[in-house]
Amino acid sequence: MTRLVNKRPGRGHILFLGLLPFVLVTVVYLIASDARLSENPNDKLLPALSSFGDAIERMALRPDPRSGAYLWWSDTWASLVRLFIGLAIATGLGLIVGIALGLIPYLRAAFQPFVAVLSLIPPLAILPILFIVFGLGEVSKIVLIVFGIAPFMMRDIAIAVAAIPRELVIKAQTLGANSWQIATRLALPLSLPRLIAALRLSLGPAWLFLIASEAIAATDGLGYRIFLVRRYLAMDVILPYVAWITLLAFVMDVLLARAAVRAFRWTGEDGG
Repeated sequence: MTRLVNKRPGRGHILFLGLLPFVLVTVVYLIASDARLSENPNDKLLPALSSFGDAIERMALRPDPRSGAYLWWSDTWASLVRLFIGLAIATGLGLIVGIALGLIPYLRAAFQPFVAVLSLIPPLAILPILFIVFGLGEVSKIVLIVFGIAPFMMRDIAIAVAAIPRELVIKAQTLGANSWQIATRLALPLSLPRLIAALRLSLGPAWLFLIASEAIAATDGLGYRIFLVRRYLAMDVILPYVAWITLLAFVMDVLLARAAVRAFRWTGEDGG
C-alpha cells in the first residue's frame, strides 16, 4: 500500500488543488453576501461583486474631483516607493552587517547580542518614537520598515556566513586571500541565495509596517486610503485594496523566486 507521504500530485492536480481554496472562499463569500443583501439591500459589510467593480472603476479609472489624480494608481505608487526604499536599505544593511558578523569573530562577539536584542523589539511599539524623532513625513515610514526587517536579515546572513565550512576559508587563505577577498569572493556569493530567501520572508512584515505607518500619518498610499474610507464602512473599496496589496506582494515574491532560480542554479532550489 502506498503511503500518503509518498504520493505526489501531477501538474494538473497541483493547479487544481492550488485554486481550490480560492474558489471555496469565493463561493462562501457569494453565499454570505447574497444572504445579507437579501435581508438588507443597503448592507455594506459584504457588498456584491458588482459593487467591487464600480469601486475599482471609480478609484482606478476616474480622476478624483478634488485632486485630479487617479487615486488607485497614485496610492500604489506612493506605497511602492516607500516600500522599495525601505527594502533596499534593509537589504544592504542585512548583507553588509551580516557578512561582517558571520565572518569576523570579534565583531560577532561585540555586536551579535545587540542585533539579537534589536530584532526582538516590536517595531510597531517604537512607531510613536519614530514620528517624534523623524517627524510625520516619509523618513519615519521608511525607517520603520528598515528597523522592522533589517535586524532579522542581519542575523540570518550572519548565521549563513558562520556556517560556511571552515575548510573553504582555510583554502582561501592558503591561496593568499586576505579578509576582504574572503568576504567578497567567498562569503558574498555564498550568502546571496540566503539573502534572497530572507528578503522574500520579509515582504509580509515590510508591508505590515508600511500599512501601519500610512494609516497613522500619511496623505496618500494604500494604507492611508484603507483607513480613510473605513469610517464610511466602504468595504467595496477596502477589500479590493487589500486584494491589490496581496497581489503586489505575491508578484514580488514570485519575481524574487524566479530571479534566485536563474542567478543561483547551483543551490538546487526551485524557488518555492
